[in-house]
Amino acid sequence: MSAIEDLITELGRLPGVGRKTAQRLAYHLLKTPPGEARQLSRAIDRVVDEVHACSTCGNLSDSDPCEFCSDARRDGAVLCVVEEASDITAVEKSGHFDGVYHVLGGRLSPLDGMGPDDLNITALLTRLRGGVREVILATNPSVEGEATATYLHRLLRDLEGVRITRLARGLPVGGDLEYADGVTIAEAFTGRRDM
Repeated sequence: MSAIEDLITELGRLPGVGRKTAQRLAYHLLKTPPGEARQLSRAIDRVVDEVHACSTCGNLSDSDPCEFCSDARRDGAVLCVVEEASDITAVEKSGHFDGVYHVLGGRLSPLDGMGPDDLNITALLTRLRGGVREVILATNPSVEGEATATYLHRLLRDLEGVRITRLARGLPVGGDLEYADGVTIAEAFTGRRDM
């Protein structure tokens, strides 16, 4: 296999990158100055060598504990449970959460062979012994995400003094009712609030 074909094959393994996109990326890299291409290579090497799961929450970080777990300004009594470390970025962009996180490392999906033992649930239960007053279940609104949230709710609901909440769902800002699916509209009605 040629070096170009090898690069196309490796780029094509990335999520959301098909063969055509992989080809475009490979030829783009070949047109860039060698220093820029090597910068990308070094960044990939550095991530592989330096980034690991935080021993407290499971977030991917080059420090342990991660920046969220080690930040004394964050409210350690409010724990937001997410499926993947990448979900933390979305929550942080909102600017409305100042608690800490717990990364499950996936979601329940029997078809994909993901059961409760494959998720970071044991560490979550250990953390709940340390003065947590609220657990926010921020799993994705997919069938698997809902199953994961339901499983966790059943597991945690009897904990003394711990409030279990779920992120609200409904219509996105700027969305049109005519384009929304029935489940989204139903969730919007269920989660409606006084004005």
